[in-house]
Amino acid sequence: MKLSIAVLPGDGVGPEIVAEGVKVLKAVGSKFGHEFQFSDGMIGAAAYEKIGEALPKATVDLCKASDAVLFGAVGEPRYEVPGLKERPERGYGIIRLRKEMGLFANLRPVKLFPSVISTSHLKPEIVSNVDFIIVRELTGGIYFGEPKELIRSPEGRSAVDSMRYSEEEIRRIVRVGFELARVRRKKLTSVDKFQILKCSDLWREVAIEVAAEYPDIEVEHALVDYCAMSFIQRPADFDVIVTENLFGDILSDEASMLAGSLGMMPSASLAGIPSGGGKLAGLYEPIHGSAPRRAGLNMINPIATILSGAMMLRYSFGLTKEAQAIENTVDQVLKEGYRTYDIMSDGMTKLGTSEMGDMIAKKLAACP
Repeated sequence: MKLSIAVLPGDGVGPEIVAEGVKVLKAVGSKFGHEFQFSDGMIGAAAYEKIGEALPKATVDLCKASDAVLFGAVGEPRYEVPGLKERPERGYGIIRLRKEMGLFANLRPVKLFPSVISTSHLKPEIVSNVDFIIVRELTGGIYFGEPKELIRSPEGRSAVDSMRYSEEEIRRIVRVGFELARVRRKKLTSVDKFQILKCSDLWREVAIEVAAEYPDIEVEHALVDYCAMSFIQRPADFDVIVTENLFGDILSDEASMLAGSLGMMPSASLAGIPSGGGKLAGLYEPIHGSAPRRAGLNMINPIATILSGAMMLRYSFGLTKEAQAIENTVDQVLKEGYRTYDIMSDGMTKLGTSEMGDMIAKKLAACP
């Protein structure tokens, strides 16, 4: 199979982790007889500093013309100062790119590999058997609502952000959650702030309507604060969580501590319902940021990016066997005691970014 992949390294540690993701995908191609064509594009502060745009049109065109996108991270502290006049556009281009590509469904699996259970900040009996997925709406809500303004006047400063959702935006993302639940443990938790936010009132109305189409799925409606608390109390009870943009962003970062580290959390941003059959537009990335203080030190954990590549193989290309090979190899490497600094524990062998990528690629090539 011949497939094209747009590669957007971005800022900070982005180039380092993306290089390891590409390395493992090349190993998959060699082992299973696929030809992956990788084409680099610019995004983020790196693009802004070269050509004055955080998201060049050429990058958008490249992503739309490719079968899938592998993305690293964006963010540069020099542009994150309140009141700065010159800065890249909001989100360093990545928020707009998702919108341009019609990627409305963000999937963030939360799975604790048993061999790294000691790196979790919670007791083993709490985090054992954690395996759920957060489905985050990606193109609506407070990140995109208008008006959005910081007002400076002689009377003082004020600001406004608007949250807006349409019935159809809610319906399509909730349906993604139900379809995923059907191929998992048939349980869905819809998260909102019912009776406090009008958007959440609509969210629950629509979620209840969609639930009627899925009588085989157990449905729970939970307030976002209760859900956050339950992540600490009973995380293994969750299967599929579906929620709006802001809540999903916050909850998935909290959930990363269940998996041991942000460096273990992949994600997929999709333009439709993931069936595993392939041919679905998607952008794949770790959920962590650019971590500029770690850039160039060969220490950041590339596993989230490598696992994002596995999600790409499964959802955009329909290569389930190949995706499983990556996931199994990551599990094997962790079981053998290899670690990056963020998941290090006593008696383990510490590896750098490139060494971890080398180890996973080598063992994948050698597996039966």
